[in-house]
Amino acid sequence: MPSTPVKRCSMNMLWYAFHAAYIHTDFELHVLVVATIPPKLILCTLHRNTQIEDTCVVFRSWHIYTKTGFILSCLVIVFLGIFYEWLRVAQKNLDVRIAAQLSAQSKGKGRDSVSADGGDADDEEAGLLTGLRGSKAPAGTPIPLVSRISRAALYGSSVFLSFFLMLVFMTYNAYLILATVLGAAIGHFIFSPTMDIEAVLAGGSTTNKGMACH
Repeated sequence: MPSTPVKRCSMNMLWYAFHAAYIHTDFELHVLVVATIPPKLILCTLHRNTQIEDTCVVFRSWHIYTKTGFILSCLVIVFLGIFYEWLRVAQKNLDVRIAAQLSAQSKGKGRDSVSADGGDADDEEAGLLTGLRGSKAPAGTPIPLVSRISRAALYGSSVFLSFFLMLVFMTYNAYLILATVLGAAIGHFIFSPTMDIEAVLAGGSTTNKGMACH
């Protein structure tokens, strides 16, 4: 008797659980997890890498029954890949905008910084005389609360979306994998039209971290 869609979806979810345990646990638990999953279940899941209909994607509620649904799902995954690349660019642009605002504010406080440098010199001299080191300000410029919240929201969204696309990749469906890669490529083509020539010639990287890194 052929398995029902719910059973097939459960098989895929068990395969996810197997990989999660394989990545985050030690060798003894690897052996335990492999021993508790029937070999036929693993082989059956691996051999369905080109299945179109009756495919479960990440959630049990995201179950594909028709070719039209499968095409729409692939388009959604492509869009998510493009959106992830936009999030990366949005993070970079936000940091540039915040840095420009902080730089403009610091220029208006130039005189205060000169007097602060004199105070630091006095503290250092006093520390040499007393044998106690003066306290130093932490490195970096403090970021306003609203800007910190915006940066954290974009970063959290990009991390969530990258792991979500990783789970789509772990379905081992060739078409879904292709949709994930295609979305990332299209997004990179759209949102990365420029290159830092000096950084490239200096041996630096022209891109930030992709989906596989955070």
